[in-house]
Amino acid sequence: MSERGLRLDQRVTIIGAGLAGCEAAWQAAERGIRVRLYEMKPRRYSPAHQLPGLAELVCSNSLRGADLSNAVGLLKEELRRCGSLIMQGADATRVPAGGALAVDREQFSVWITERIAAHPNIELIREEVVDLPTEGLVVIASGPLTSDTLADQLSRLTGDRLYFYDAIAPIVSAESLDLSKIYAASRYGKGDGDDYLNCPLDQHQYATFLGALRGAEKVEPRSFEKLVHFDGCMPIEELAARGDDTLRFGPMKPVGLPEPVSGEEPWAVVQLRAENREKTLYNLVGFQTKMTWPEQRRVLRMIPGLEQAEFVRLGAMHRNTFINAPSLLSEAQQLKSDPRFLFAGQITGVEGYVESAGSGFLAGLTVVALAQGREPLLPPRGTALGALVHHITNADPKQFQPMNVNYGLFPPLEGRIKKKDRKPLMAERALVALDGWKKGLINAEV
Repeated sequence: MSERGLRLDQRVTIIGAGLAGCEAAWQAAERGIRVRLYEMKPRRYSPAHQLPGLAELVCSNSLRGADLSNAVGLLKEELRRCGSLIMQGADATRVPAGGALAVDREQFSVWITERIAAHPNIELIREEVVDLPTEGLVVIASGPLTSDTLADQLSRLTGDRLYFYDAIAPIVSAESLDLSKIYAASRYGKGDGDDYLNCPLDQHQYATFLGALRGAEKVEPRSFEKLVHFDGCMPIEELAARGDDTLRFGPMKPVGLPEPVSGEEPWAVVQLRAENREKTLYNLVGFQTKMTWPEQRRVLRMIPGLEQAEFVRLGAMHRNTFINAPSLLSEAQQLKSDPRFLFAGQITGVEGYVESAGSGFLAGLTVVALAQGREPLLPPRGTALGALVHHITNADPKQFQPMNVNYGLFPPLEGRIKKKDRKPLMAERALVALDGWKKGLINAEV
């Protein structure tokens, strides 16, 4: 018996056989851990799933950019170097897609399913989990469309810190802002002077922005999504439709934010709030939106100071079951109140297929460490894996929303580095750190 209370011959339970669950199961099984992997299909399907196989890609067949100048490209390279099942499957079923990694979604699902089903250390059980296991390690990787029955169980487990849809505001990189048009100030001078950055608009700029916002193309919710627009997370286009001044008395309220030079309050203000401690990322406060992504880029770049904005996350409002990871999870993705439970994939607040696979990969390694009676060896923060899991477990719990991997989550480079060199140098630093971490894993595993 290990010091964590799990015998090496005792099975680990993994709930959900999407990308995260399959990756976690594979990594644990490959290291000798016996896994019981639950998948409710084909007995029951979520509203968005159609294929009977595992690791079904629902929203798109693209796993996004492959170049290392994109953080998700770096994450894919890290996973490849670590023996990721998902990356092996993606490479085996790849289809032409320019600079992106895209797969034949049906072949991809079949490829993953065949390997999971054939692994001697994995027992694939095709039924819905309605009660959480009372013993042994449990990895919950049930995804953004977790069944209502399981969601009720998780709500009790997490103390009701479980959310059922996203109301996400866009995030921009700090280095892409035109600071000559933006000033730092907190409303009425409260808090630190640089808590917020402010983008002032005059009456004409506001009217032009309002017209573009009202005319922008919107994303219609899918048939199974019944989103409730609470006053605190109303889409900006819904507010704009209520009247010409609704935004000026809502998220674009200029009161208490005089411009430094004139001392006068602008007609309207868009506030940017730092998303991380390093202040490399800024959130557009109150700007959750249903505009399509191309329209968001067009309309939001009309805001003074955001003309060249780099959007590391665009706004969205859709159904998405996820937990408040910063308040609930350790960096090993274990539930603080009951470390027997781990979470992996989109339910932790990572956004995207590759990010889900990365979260599942780390959960699989943690299960192995716990089964062997040792502390998990966490990835360095300078890697994409480390930056992502650090963010979801250390973000502000009061403002937490799902996040894609992006270079704004990484520790800054030391010294003055030209902008064009920063991402390549971050990628180089990450892969060096990854190699050292992998050697540590090999030495640690018994």
